[in-house]
Amino acid sequence: DMAAGMATGKAWFKVPEAIRFNIIGKKPKHVSGKDLILHIIGMIGVDGALYRSMEFTGEGISELNIDDRLTIANMAIEAGGKNGIFPVDDIAADYMKAHGNRPYKVYEADPDAVYAEEYTIDLSELKPTVSYPHLPSNTKTIDEAVSDHIKIDQAVIGSCTNGRISDLRAAAEIIGSRSIADGVRCIVIPGTQKIYLQAMEEGLIKSFIEAGAIVSTPTCGPCLGGYMGILAAGERCISTT
Repeated sequence: DMAAGMATGKAWFKVPEAIRFNIIGKKPKHVSGKDLILHIIGMIGVDGALYRSMEFTGEGISELNIDDRLTIANMAIEAGGKNGIFPVDDIAADYMKAHGNRPYKVYEADPDAVYAEEYTIDLSELKPTVSYPHLPSNTKTIDEAVSDHIKIDQAVIGSCTNGRISDLRAAAEIIGSRSIADGVRCIVIPGTQKIYLQAMEEGLIKSFIEAGAIVSTPTCGPCLGGYMGILAAGERCISTT
């Protein structure tokens, strides 16, 4: 497939069926796009959208900023999805205007579009959510997770799904003037060099280092099992990857 793509500039794909996720309600303060997509994966499973397009619509979309949407679209693959699609609203249009000057075309679903499945999700009912080993679908809400009293050896903040400036700001706010606990490694990986620079300018990197965290260059790391942050036998990590 790779050779054919390099030689012809084309690749073979089957046109996927679509699953529609109708998002309604208001998002609670500490619920993010990551919690929404983990909730969905926990609901439909890691193969629930296998070779299908995941289409997110509804009035609740306005509650999701671009960082939320990028995280959700990024993680569509964790449900087996071919892609994750959002409507182009004012939030998306403003983002395009701020980050590029190329013309773009807006695509929308046909009014009579047929969906393989449809789900309605009320944002107001969601809670912060975490996945347990060994699948993203093994989800627990924060109150369920806290009750397990699991001691961790490492925390990783960052990655392609949650290494944006909003994520780093949230982490720095939680850490505050406190220090990383003895016996725990905390690794921070900004998503891009631009985010790294912005975090430096805002003093976030200084806060992380003073708290005892390690700040890495923007790259793939423990998420793919490539370098720094690889766990030893028996170690436990909480991670945004």
